[in-house]
Amino acid sequence: MSRLSHPLAQVAAAVLLTVGWVVVSLLGVDMDVVATVGISGLAVLGASFLLAWGAETAEKDVPRAFAIAVLAVLAVAPEYAVDALYAWNAGAGGATAEACAPLSSAEIEAGATTLTQGCHDANLAIANMTGANRILIGVGWAGIAAFTVWRAATTNDPAVEDREGVLSDAVTLDRDIATEIAFLLLATGWAFLVPLGGGIGLLDTLFLVGLYVTYIGLVLKSDVETSDHTVGVPKYFQKWSMPWRPLVVLALFAYSGLLIFTAVEPFAHGLEEIGLRNGIPEFFMIQWVAPLASEAPELIVVAVLVNKARSTAGFNALISSKLNQWTLLIGTIAVVYSIALGGLGTLPFDSKQAAEIWITAAQSYFALAILVNFEITIREAVVLFGLFISQVVVEFALIRGLVALPFSSYELLVGYTVLYLALGTALFAVRRRSLARLFGLASDAFRTALGREPVHADRAS
Repeated sequence: MSRLSHPLAQVAAAVLLTVGWVVVSLLGVDMDVVATVGISGLAVLGASFLLAWGAETAEKDVPRAFAIAVLAVLAVAPEYAVDALYAWNAGAGGATAEACAPLSSAEIEAGATTLTQGCHDANLAIANMTGANRILIGVGWAGIAAFTVWRAATTNDPAVEDREGVLSDAVTLDRDIATEIAFLLLATGWAFLVPLGGGIGLLDTLFLVGLYVTYIGLVLKSDVETSDHTVGVPKYFQKWSMPWRPLVVLALFAYSGLLIFTAVEPFAHGLEEIGLRNGIPEFFMIQWVAPLASEAPELIVVAVLVNKARSTAGFNALISSKLNQWTLLIGTIAVVYSIALGGLGTLPFDSKQAAEIWITAAQSYFALAILVNFEITIREAVVLFGLFISQVVVEFALIRGLVALPFSSYELLVGYTVLYLALGTALFAVRRRSLARLFGLASDAFRTALGREPVHADRAS
């Protein structure tokens, strides 16, 4: 083994990518927006590698699902920070449903007063959250599926099945992911109800955060599994003795988490500023460009796993991230809003943002219908991406007045919501046996956690 290929040399190279941002942060150096994007972007890249290695090393001592859940939370921490900022500003500005309702859209968009700015920030909090969730599926799930099949020619990934027919190759998933999919279905069902309550309030927080806490409690009772696919840096660290191995994991998690948390926001805001300078509307930047930047660490981590023929772990991370964003993110922004408001309150949003929540829930519903049989084909990935990108492109054209269409942005969102629901319902109907098997496997996980024997495992194969 050459010195440059030694695992510690790889760790040093990843750390080196982050040094520029560390120095800039400590010294408080002022830079132009392009330099900020470049240096913070490199830090995000380096931190993502460190985070992936930490999660893989942790699998030696804790259940894999728990290690992946920690990875997912750290990878999307910047998204929480951005959303929390808008929720805080909304509460501090006194934005309530009663106060915002009499205001016109133009007044809210202008943000000329503390109240109108607060109402505007409340809408931005929802836009940022829904944009992040739709990017995770439309770009993340679809893109990683395509990348996995493409890399399989080199990695010989056992999860990839080469099938006859156009775009028929598929990525198969571990059936242990049934628990995450079942919890995500419950969270998705609840999300459809959120706009009917006039905002995100206490009941939403209790249900969604409670759902995630239950999930974490369940996966903590899972067995610790050894992976035959661990190579490189994680394999090297897994050979370390106690207590050094868990200390290395904690150090990798702490350093990468801190870097991601501090670097992604300037990276995202820098991209926003570049977009605004080029005439892209603020709302569009907040909903799409900023979340895409904040999701970057996670997508890099998953790409690293796929490159090691660990696509199953990669998809587990993506699904776990969707679950924590669809539960913790929604639940916690209501808490942050209430603290800033100075009392228990409901984060308000307008009818446009209600439609954004519905289309996001519908996309999740359709995506879960695809995964219910524990696989995703290239054809399905193309459909996921195609539906996502077509809606974004058409809405951008409407916002910019590039085309004259016989429907509004709100009607566009409702139309795509109906389309997602129709496609998802049709898939669930065709795959009803797979759905029953999935819930059977999820119930087995509960039974095992309670110390009881599983009853569906034999029928799941």
